[in-house]
Amino acid sequence: QVQLVESGGGLVQPGGSLRLSCVGSGFTFSDYAMTWSRQAPGREREFVARITSTTGITDYADSVKGRFTISRSNAKNSVYLQMNRLKPEDTAVYYCKTQVRRNTYWGQGTQVTVSS
Repeated sequence: QVQLVESGGGLVQPGGSLRLSCVGSGFTFSDYAMTWSRQAPGREREFVARITSTTGITDYADSVKGRFTISRSNAKNSVYLQMNRLKPEDTAVYYCKTQVRRNTYWGQGTQVTVSS
């Protein structure tokens, strides 16, 4: 079965950095685009970043562009989100997502809290 497991979240001060990881299994990882989304308290889940299967195209939400970088290692079945210059507004649960055979799969999420 398709599984996605996120890790790397935690508490960080404004201006700090975190690197999130997501490990996929149960599908041919290299064939699929991967997405990071997040959900803050009281808000809808929102798109953060996406990377294609070939790594040729990346997309970012305007709110994180220039601060976050998505990358992947197909050899490790992993996708990463490097988050720099974090802001309190980045506080959310971050989810890894992929679409396989017209079904969307989500990880359990990892909490990122940016606070002084």
